[in-house]
Amino acid sequence: MKPVNIKVKEKIKLLIHWDDGSDSEISLKKMRDKCPCATCVAEREKQSKTFIPIYLDSQIKVAQINPVGSYAISIVWKDGHNTGIYEYPFLRLLSKN
Repeated sequence: MKPVNIKVKEKIKLLIHWDDGSDSEISLKKMRDKCPCATCVAEREKQSKTFIPIYLDSQIKVAQINPVGSYAISIVWKDGHNTGIYEYPFLRLLSKN
């Protein structure tokens, strides 16, 4: 399962068309909230379960999407954050939750 096309839709969602013909939509806010980089994971572990993150516009706007090998993408956010590697199975999971 690999993406055939990935694009930002309406400046608020990531739209992925997969090689099996299916499509996934993931809100950019959810993607930033679930960033898999070590820094973000450690930060989330410090927060209580009732913590609600609030993001600035620059934190949920995409500057660039880059492929990582044949298994993932990385996103450069407008605020400069760029260390999250979103593996394809993780993206599918995000689109279903």
